[in-house]
Amino acid sequence: MDTVTKLSIIIPAWNEETGIARTLETLLALTAGRGDTEIIVSVSGNDRTKAIARTFPVVVCHSEKGRAVQMNAGAKLATGSILYFLHADTTPPPSFCDDIFSAIERGARAGCFRMTFDDPDWLMQLYGWFTQFPLPVCRGGDQSLFITKELFGQIGGFDERLQIMEDIEIIDRLQRHAGFHILDSTVTTSARKYHTNGTVRLQAIFGTIHLMYALGFSQKNIVAFYRDSIR
Repeated sequence: MDTVTKLSIIIPAWNEETGIARTLETLLALTAGRGDTEIIVSVSGNDRTKAIARTFPVVVCHSEKGRAVQMNAGAKLATGSILYFLHADTTPPPSFCDDIFSAIERGARAGCFRMTFDDPDWLMQLYGWFTQFPLPVCRGGDQSLFITKELFGQIGGFDERLQIMEDIEIIDRLQRHAGFHILDSTVTTSARKYHTNGTVRLQAIFGTIHLMYALGFSQKNIVAFYRDSIR
C-alpha cells in the first residue's frame, strides 16, 4: 500500500449528544497509533453534539440538516485518499481500516461492510444476515460506505436534493460507474429505532420506502410517509 494512503472517517451527526462521545471513544481506540486515519464529525441540529465532539482530537464542522449535505460537507474537509462514511450509532469491526485498505489494494473503489444489530433477538439477527446479499433492498447507510476520494469527486458526491434514500441512490450510481463490493467483516448498528417503532413494523416501513423509491415516488411523498410512520 502507498505510504501516503489515508482514510478519512466521516460521521454525519444530527442531535447525537447521548451517543457521540461513546462513538468517538471507540473509533479513537480502534485507530490509536495509526498515522493513516482522521475523523471528521459533520454536525447538524441544536443539541450538545458539537460541543461534545470538540472535546476529542477530531475535526468538527457544522452543516445544514440532511445526511447527504452533512456527508458532502465532511468530504470537503477530508485529506485522505479514501473516504469512509459511518453513522454515529454504528460501530465498525476492529479490523475496519485494514479491511478497507486491502479491498482498495485488490481493486475495489467503493463498497460497504455486512451488518448486524446490537440486539441478539433472532429476528434482528436475521435482518442483519440478509445484508451479505447484493440486492438494493438489503443495502442501507447503516452498513457504512467506503469510496476513493477520486471516485467520489467523479460522481459528484451525495445528491443533496435527497432527504432520504441518499445512500441507495449513490450506491446505484457507484455500481454503474465502478462496481460495489460487500466486505466479509461486519459493522454493528443500534437497534434503537426498532425498539421504539416495533421490530416487524419498522422493517415493513423500510420495505415500503424502498418500494416507493423504486416506483419513482417524489421525495416529498417519501419523506412525508417516513415522518408520519416513524417515531
